[in-house]
Amino acid sequence: MEAILAEAQRLRLWRPLDVQFALMLATPAEPALMLACAQLSADAGAGHTCLPLALLTPERLFDGRMPPLAQQAWLLAGSPSQADWQHRLLASPAVSDGSRPTPLVLDNQRLYLQRMWRDEGAVAQFFNRARPPMDGDEARIAAVLARYFPGDAAVIDWQKIAAAVAITHPVALISGGPGTGKTSTVAKLLAALLQLSDGRRLRMLMAAPTGKAAARLSESLGLALQRLGLDEEQKQRLPREAITLHRLLGAQPNSQRMRYHRGNPLHVDILIIDEASMVDLPMMANVIAALPPQARVIFLGDRCQLSSVEAGAVLGDICQFAEAGYSPARRAQLARLTGFTLPAGGDGNGYGVADSLCLLRKSYRFDEGSGIGRLANAINAGDGKGALGLLQAGTAADVDYTPLRAAADYQRLLDDCVSGYRDYLQRVRGQDAPAAILDSFNRFRLLCALREGPFGVAGLNDRIEQALSRAGLLSLGNVGRGYAGRPVMIVRNAPSLGLYNGDIGILLREDEQTLRVHFSLPNGGIRAVPLSRLPEHETAFAMTVHKSQGSEFQHTALVLPNQIVPVLTRELLYTAVTRARARLSLYATDEVVQYAIATRTQRRSGLIERLAAGAAAPAQPSDVR
Repeated sequence: MEAILAEAQRLRLWRPLDVQFALMLATPAEPALMLACAQLSADAGAGHTCLPLALLTPERLFDGRMPPLAQQAWLLAGSPSQADWQHRLLASPAVSDGSRPTPLVLDNQRLYLQRMWRDEGAVAQFFNRARPPMDGDEARIAAVLARYFPGDAAVIDWQKIAAAVAITHPVALISGGPGTGKTSTVAKLLAALLQLSDGRRLRMLMAAPTGKAAARLSESLGLALQRLGLDEEQKQRLPREAITLHRLLGAQPNSQRMRYHRGNPLHVDILIIDEASMVDLPMMANVIAALPPQARVIFLGDRCQLSSVEAGAVLGDICQFAEAGYSPARRAQLARLTGFTLPAGGDGNGYGVADSLCLLRKSYRFDEGSGIGRLANAINAGDGKGALGLLQAGTAADVDYTPLRAAADYQRLLDDCVSGYRDYLQRVRGQDAPAAILDSFNRFRLLCALREGPFGVAGLNDRIEQALSRAGLLSLGNVGRGYAGRPVMIVRNAPSLGLYNGDIGILLREDEQTLRVHFSLPNGGIRAVPLSRLPEHETAFAMTVHKSQGSEFQHTALVLPNQIVPVLTRELLYTAVTRARARLSLYATDEVVQYAIATRTQRRSGLIERLAAGAAAPAQPSDVR
């Protein structure tokens, strides 16, 4: 089996880490365990939280990419059936059913890394937990909701429903696409909770997975709260700045331990977590462990976006239960609070977790004539024919489509980037204020699906740099990439500088000898950091779609590779398209667009089944890692 592992590594089917993990846990006399360990490690690296035994077949090993090698590996493992796999794995001291501590856990025909099994159980337990009804005078709550959500009683206001759900349940998940009003809903919700608190001091915290998402939440929620006409005393009681989840939990350098955990919970009454689709399973378990018993937590996100880079798709899994509808008692309560009669669920019963969910269904950004909105809807529905028809027709004023058929089409992409970045670079030349330069830069952005190659971030950053230099907009000089106007993205957290992975700034020259990178702050200010002190970073004319989550741009350009690659999925395309506020430019081939729309992201886990069962497997406290 060792030779099979080496060959799989040589063919880049498995990573060196996967092979070493298998060799560490399994002896040469345990070929089946060795094969399962390597595949489990590879799947964990791909974002899956478990390995179903049903996938350990010649047809499905290596994701079907190398059938002869898969067949050979399966034969060397002893040609096991699914029942054989269970018997052989549990015979090893490295595997248990969770009743004793082992590196691997086999539960319900799924093989887990022990940490992932524990985290999944903790998350399922948390969302399944029976909670007593929140105290409150329904008539008073209804009056407060009517104040903040006035409108036509004949049309269901899902923002009002979401606020009612969050007021009456200590755990709420609000999912909605771009422009559905998640932030304005939460602003009104916070104002309503203040009014209902009778002057009691509530400690409110806001957090997001990345520094960029936290900054955007701070800005957008601050603007929404200003529009509510609160008095000064009320404003002082509301949160002003969001922070990253790592900072919220007190992440320790070079450690998986957090300062805040079950034994040392957060001091918080209301916690708001934005961009929840980006929260991976281990981080969700850490957040849950750190919550004090009295805290409310409100998760915001878009269930249709890309899931976390790390393992799990927690928000997407939980939001599956929204289709079940509310329980009869919950529907009746929401009707009393909002005046709206909600449709019954599929079976009239509903799952417990569904009573804490609300999907925002109306976009206030994209009207029926918006090409961006119609394209996003077609992508979400898996309607490749409709999406391509819209792109090829060229009748949507806010969508441009350039099929990548020849070198001239690629050159048009570069020319369009020169046009998109011209204004901010002219402001750099004119020595405008850093805030004005950053604002101009953030109006246009090129997004990529790949990291490497001519259609990836690295290749396009080089080519755009050269194109801007030829256009006279950049002076690259002989100082490497230390030139005025260079956009840089931080790729390693530097808490001491207040900089985090994903933060973007602009390099500006203060004098002949001094270069500083200027970053926007959530409060509207600017932080200038000497280039010499900047943590690990890269040029950011182009960025990946993953890195763009939590951001929006007036004009978003998206380039896809001219051939099919596994990373292309419906969720990636939807996420990229919905970064555009006013204009979208897409550079791709028809075949690649169709493939992406037809390919859904698959994250294997047992969370949905655990939630549906209403009882999680026993879980150890998540803070003891």
